[in-house]
Amino acid sequence: MQRYLERAIAWRRHLHQHPEESFEEVQTAQYIVDELKGLKHARIERLTPTSVVLVFDTGRPGARIGLRADTDALPVQEDRPDLPFASKVPGKMHACGHDGHTAILMATCLYIDEHIDEFSGQIHAIFQHAEEILPGGAREMVATGYFDDFDFIYGQHLVSPVPTGVIDIKAGPATANTDAYNITIHGKGGHAAMPDLSIDPVVIGAQFVTALQSVVSRKFSPHDRVVISNTMFHAGTAQNIIPHTAKLTGSVRTMTPEHRERARAAIEALLKGLCEAHGATWDIEYEVGYDATFNDPEKTAIVREIAKERFGNAVTELPPLMAGEDFSAFARRVPSTYVFIGASNAEFSYPHHHPKFGLDEASFEYGLGMMVAVAKNAARFSRKASQKADA
Repeated sequence: MQRYLERAIAWRRHLHQHPEESFEEVQTAQYIVDELKGLKHARIERLTPTSVVLVFDTGRPGARIGLRADTDALPVQEDRPDLPFASKVPGKMHACGHDGHTAILMATCLYIDEHIDEFSGQIHAIFQHAEEILPGGAREMVATGYFDDFDFIYGQHLVSPVPTGVIDIKAGPATANTDAYNITIHGKGGHAAMPDLSIDPVVIGAQFVTALQSVVSRKFSPHDRVVISNTMFHAGTAQNIIPHTAKLTGSVRTMTPEHRERARAAIEALLKGLCEAHGATWDIEYEVGYDATFNDPEKTAIVREIAKERFGNAVTELPPLMAGEDFSAFARRVPSTYVFIGASNAEFSYPHHHPKFGLDEASFEYGLGMMVAVAKNAARFSRKASQKADA
């Protein structure tokens, strides 16, 4: 495996230097095509302008499975001047690990191509665009109908909160529902020295952000998995002017449909009450985003067995992540499993989306090992095999 790991690291470092944001991954997609177009046993499909699918049809009967990696970067200015392969694009960075995901899947394709006799059925390497921005590239790809008759789709994420050497595999919920709100509070602007003649949207917005903290703690049980974070607050143009409007944006994470609706209702009721109390008006755009990713219990049990056979005690089961993941679009259409691969060490321990975020490249051994092992066991994921077992 060493040669494939070295290729994965080289590919990852190139991708890290040339990040592209969601729906803009033109050069990233072309790089994948250019690097892999010489494979003898693969054909290339382009379902969308910035996604790539490599298809390995082994010619032998078996399941039709997908291996998925996301390819997009984030609007983050990297703060790692010590890194020899730091981003060369101002204001853009692979701050979530998607460069590692892409490189590992590229190395998996190389391995499959050079060991095609060890595989059966059809294996589709899915290089998906635009995971970071709603509505997400997965939804766009699934809408083509391409995956409707797949037996199984496998995905994985390198994660910085988990140390290298740990593989987190969980049945059922794996990630959260991911929704967002954009609020405009309309007050009455005026002179900072005469606030009594104004309706100050900054004060109302500040009260909203503060009171928002009580929604989770007082509207939900301590055992519920709900997170609401107001992440942007924009208002004002000068120190002596009370602005006419204030704009707020936030993220809402839940695990169940009932909690999803209850959180939305609580946010809207809080905003209405505060604005009416101050005589202000408001607009709210509430965007229902990614659904929670649900790991098929039967298929996930197989993945766990495969992981234990290869990595033994590295396999564990941690609580679901409150992060969002548009892999859920695949999981809603096809039995799927989404796994988390630990990728932190003493040097690389900053959280995802941080300017100093990094990956422990030693984790690639686990990511590549899992991808190849799942592909080699494709027949075990066949829907026909499941039906026979149930009979």
